[in-house]
Amino acid sequence: MTLADYAEFSNYAAASGTIVLALAFLSYLAELVFVRQEAKVPAVVGAAESGEVLVAEEEGPAEKRSAVFSRIGVALTVVSAGLLVAAVVTRGLAAERVPWGNMYEFGLTGVSIALVVYLVMVRLVAVQWVGPIVSGFGLALLGLATDAYVPAGPLVPALHSYWLVIHVAAVMIAGALFLVGAAASALYLVKERAEQRATAGPILSRLPVIAAMDRIAYRVTAVGFVLWTFGALIAGPIWAHYAWGRYWGWDPKEVWAFITWVVYACYLHARATAGWRGRRAAVIALIGFATFLFSYYGVNIFVPGLHSYAK
Repeated sequence: MTLADYAEFSNYAAASGTIVLALAFLSYLAELVFVRQEAKVPAVVGAAESGEVLVAEEEGPAEKRSAVFSRIGVALTVVSAGLLVAAVVTRGLAAERVPWGNMYEFGLTGVSIALVVYLVMVRLVAVQWVGPIVSGFGLALLGLATDAYVPAGPLVPALHSYWLVIHVAAVMIAGALFLVGAAASALYLVKERAEQRATAGPILSRLPVIAAMDRIAYRVTAVGFVLWTFGALIAGPIWAHYAWGRYWGWDPKEVWAFITWVVYACYLHARATAGWRGRRAAVIALIGFATFLFSYYGVNIFVPGLHSYAK
């Protein structure tokens, strides 16, 4: 295959992966629709001598449908992740470099990694209940990436370093973990509030107990924090030294990466020392994810700096 063939295949794979991810998102939503009917439904079985109707509880087909749509959602996510990974690999082959030198490639690669991380966690700790958020968020990022599409081409001189591979890979894996942690934190807040008001319906009742959701959010965020520390504050400055002759220059991207690190450090510190659990911890985690998103996308778009080449 020629470089042009690789580039064309990458574009088709990215488009196909986006379509399949949209179908996965719709499947997750269909599961939520059917889960409302998942409780046992009364069925008429006869009448007493008094004329009173007797009922027996039996499981309706809606429960099976919700389970089917859950499996379909995960299966489609697997297919989408495979297509997007293929798009990333062939984009790299077409450009003859690592495929994360601009916003389009960042988005494509970031969503691919996020889906793979999500699927691994589904296998390990059954977190498919965050599937609607992960798939919906992935679609939004792919939309932003498509809007920033540029043809495959060479890197700018500042990016010619193997530290680019280490720095960006660690940061994107950390971001994928932050996404799962933020999704768990958001659902925790929704379920906790509903339980306090005694309004938790069948959809929220299907989620794990809030203590388990809080624990999952904490664990994935803690791992993401370690990777973010290494990728953004260790590998990043080393790469900056090779690229610009200094380790730290208060570039907007560097500043917001540090802000993200501070917020997540506060999150972990508060949990470890002040005993913050539940609502307060979840709010800090969501603030941290918001700073991560601005560091990841907002700075490149709205704040000029040395990283502006990555648009």
